Amino acid sequence: MSQSVLVTGGAGYIGSHACKALAQAGYIPVTYDNLSRGYRHAVRWGPLVEGDIGDRAAVLAALEEHRVSSVMHFAAFAYVGESGTNPALYYSNNVVGTLALLDAMRDAKVDRLVFSSSCATYGEPEVVPMAETTLQHPVNAYGETKLAIERALYWYGQAYGLRSVALRYFNASGCDRDGEIGEEHDPETHLIPLVLRAALGSGPPISIFGTDYATPDGTAIRDYIHVEDLANAHVRALGYLADGGASTAVNVATGQGHSVREIIAAVARATGRDIPQREAPRRPGDPPALVADPSLARSVLGWQAECSDLDTIIRTALAWEMRRHNEPAR
Repeated sequence: MSQSVLVTGGAGYIGSHACKALAQAGYIPVTYDNLSRGYRHAVRWGPLVEGDIGDRAAVLAALEEHRVSSVMHFAAFAYVGESGTNPALYYSNNVVGTLALLDAMRDAKVDRLVFSSSCATYGEPEVVPMAETTLQHPVNAYGETKLAIERALYWYGQAYGLRSVALRYFNASGCDRDGEIGEEHDPETHLIPLVLRAALGSGPPISIFGTDYATPDGTAIRDYIHVEDLANAHVRALGYLADGGASTAVNVATGQGHSVREIIAAVARATGRDIPQREAPRRPGDPPALVADPSLARSVLGWQAECSDLDTIIRTALAWEMRRHNEPAR
């Protein structure tokens, strides 16, 4: 059977790390990306096909030309705020575009998909840690689009035999430990690179949105997962499907949360610098804590986080930021 895997969005942050993990596992990652939010230089472990997931004919051509046996789907817009101000963009790409991808897979008789889903499908949970049985009630358009595709995957499985694994990410973080690829968002909204830039003087003071949460230090808590661990979860999911595994959805996380103040303190330790910061009001829709129960991923995929300790996450992200800004390494 072909070892070629079509990786939509493979020029992006998580997709590029997944391509490296696929290559290390003996697969041929074929990146399919329109480069609207990805980077050509991040495609290093297989061919690049420039195209849009909404172009069914182009996707079909790529699937057939490269004799693809499975698909990893990362090509989605993922800014929560933008999804609120421009939901049409998110429904067009994340839902309509993904349905075109699924239909191209049907045309090519490719019946295995690993889908990049999100903890945003849960919304604001009443209980943490969150298991896969937690009620999914998104509070933003981004989460709604991810949930819509999870539901579509169920029905495509029932009707057409598509088998899929939906991986519900928590907070992707860190960078490739070899320093070959990293996090490059424009604009950047993730906490860790923003704190690092505040420390290095390449960004503004960090804003702490909410200091009165019912948490030990008053700031919001999140479950941070190193991007390499996240990439390896995709490879495990691919192997699970290749072995005949049934469709499922699993959390990809550590089960341990860190507060905003803990992240700031960790960056201060790593850089040896004070972190310029300011306190700001809570943002609407930001729950006090989002922490996962990752036990299903262990039992179903045989996966668990291996490099997601906070020091490794910060160290790898710092090395990437220093490289990007030509600062001397510590």
